[in-house]
Amino acid sequence: MADYLVIVESPAKAKTIERYLGKKYKVRASLGHLRDLPRSQMGVDTENNYEPKYITIRGKGPILQELKKDAKKSKKIFLAADPDREGEAIAWHLAHQLGVDIDSKCRVVFNEITKDAIKDSFKNPRPIDMDLVDAQQARRILDRLVGYNISPILWKKVKKGLSAGRVQSVALRLIIDRENEIKNFVPEEYWSIESLFEKGKKNFEAVFYGNAKKKIKLENKEQVEGILSQIEGDEFEVVKVVKKERKRNPALPFTTSSLQQEAARKLNFRAKKTMMLAQQLYEGINLGKEGSVGLITYMRTDSTRISDTAKEEAQSYIESFYGKDYLSTSKGVKKESANTQDAHEAVRPTSVMRSPSSLREILSRDQLRLYKLIWERFVASQMAPAILDTVSVDLLNNDVRFRANGSQVKFQGFMKVYIEGTDDKEEEKDRILPPLEEGERVKYSNINPKQHFTQPPPRYSEARLVRTLEELGIGRPSTFAPTLDTIQRRGYVTLDAKRFIPTELGEIVHQAVNQYFPDIIDVEFTAQMEKELDSVEHGSIKWVEVIDEFYRDFEKHVQVADAEMEKIEIKDEPAGEDCDKCGSPMVFKMGRYGKFMACSNFPDCRNTKAIIKPIGVTCPSCKEGQVVERKSKTKRIFYGCDRYPECEYVSWDKPVARPCPKCESTLVEKKLKKGIQIQCTECDYKEDPQQ
Repeated sequence: MADYLVIVESPAKAKTIERYLGKKYKVRASLGHLRDLPRSQMGVDTENNYEPKYITIRGKGPILQELKKDAKKSKKIFLAADPDREGEAIAWHLAHQLGVDIDSKCRVVFNEITKDAIKDSFKNPRPIDMDLVDAQQARRILDRLVGYNISPILWKKVKKGLSAGRVQSVALRLIIDRENEIKNFVPEEYWSIESLFEKGKKNFEAVFYGNAKKKIKLENKEQVEGILSQIEGDEFEVVKVVKKERKRNPALPFTTSSLQQEAARKLNFRAKKTMMLAQQLYEGINLGKEGSVGLITYMRTDSTRISDTAKEEAQSYIESFYGKDYLSTSKGVKKESANTQDAHEAVRPTSVMRSPSSLREILSRDQLRLYKLIWERFVASQMAPAILDTVSVDLLNNDVRFRANGSQVKFQGFMKVYIEGTDDKEEEKDRILPPLEEGERVKYSNINPKQHFTQPPPRYSEARLVRTLEELGIGRPSTFAPTLDTIQRRGYVTLDAKRFIPTELGEIVHQAVNQYFPDIIDVEFTAQMEKELDSVEHGSIKWVEVIDEFYRDFEKHVQVADAEMEKIEIKDEPAGEDCDKCGSPMVFKMGRYGKFMACSNFPDCRNTKAIIKPIGVTCPSCKEGQVVERKSKTKRIFYGCDRYPECEYVSWDKPVARPCPKCESTLVEKKLKKGIQIQCTECDYKEDPQQ
């Protein structure tokens, strides 16, 4: 019989930890929360200091009984749930259910699942931190009061199955506000002038900058023609050459938010997938002789801090593999934002010595890709800055000034390992200018004026929305992925080309919440609420006070909304075709997963169809059907023949309505970082990418 019972959250973690602790310890998993508020009722007594009514979660009874049996046989119980607010709350619930004294040294926490970290944590157990528990309890009760008061009103006034949570309502507002910005955007005309200059056998590009005294913005064709008419002859004088050495610093190690953003940019992972894979890497992977080992530190964090041990190991690795020149000499520590809890370290590999290449045969493809991203980001963060030589050249002809900029990497530094991705522009590349001296003259070979129009702000991608929520102080690392998942599952938004677009249902819900519960979608109000929850965690305010201050006004809004909100009818839109079963008109209906076609004779006829969108291309396989746009179960767009299942033609790439000019085969659109490229499916024919 084991002397000690250790309770963690997941079975994968339990196996790893039990091996480290030895025979005296029995490690069991609770599989998350065992106790929570009931789903069938509010579960919060608003008349009695917001006392929560906790019950054993349905289906978790057998797990609780097994844990109680093990607890009776053990000398001591250690509660080792995750090292965050929710983990502390899980430990507190378990203590109540198993009769553990919360003031005893029963709580152990660790930021990484490695042998040393586990053993150290069990040398320093502590009592349950009730400030952390109260902060999580306050969030849970607050979200319950919001959701279980607003949702029934939406069910009654709009349709069943809707919800309106605190963070999800703000996220939906951001998406809708951005869509309105795009709709109301008025493009403004502007121009640029590019020119190709010759220096010996070397050509280089320069663009119009202004006159000898100032920069000039080109707003119309007439202004451009006036500038071009000033140019005399075919030579420009080099009037200014500025050479500088510039340092480029590496990105900091990952937080939860930056990990989700970078995985979206570089790996095309959704936030939910990133967190699922990170959880697997954290809990432990079987490495053969080493057994199960946690490969990364805890993945829910808003801190970029790393331990001295991790720094020393990284420095040793960098010096061994890249040389002393690549070691960072920086001693400074970046100041965290006011919203940062800094409860644990940044997301990093538990050992930098486990290179991605050494795990290639062990990890799944996606696990390896995410681990490689985390490993490279951490190693690069401990490396020296890159050094770039930059040069700026001004060329003048009759008070018309052009400017050419060039740069060249002089020393790669951290860029040898990793370069941070961006949402809007390509990675920096060498642009080398020929040697130029002030006073010399160079010829231009052509001048190319271009008309442009300002573009509206882009729709939110998952990465951009996560970054915005974090910057505004909305939600916490653990809430970003579930929030994005919820607004999609509810049918409030859809993803098109990896960008969020609000649905009609989302617009309706937002309008209702905005009218009757303005505080719920107010960014500043929600951010302030997050700060107050942080204050509960720090012990500077009681959780009941935070809830009471919010609920007194909120309750009045609920009563007004229930009495005054008019019933909103979502009318069915005619689909333009008849039901193939009963002949009645088909209509578009709004479902949980978006729009679909259904028979208007429901419930007598229950015929439904997915909405398919013809793209104007004859099926390249059967030559009879039409290619239509469809969606997979994971909502990924693909293309197939409308004669399916008679014709089984499918393609992830969109076919083009013209044959390949080289071999007459099918052309398709390939999405690249630079834009969309037309390619042949059979030969090597390609066209230049178009934005």
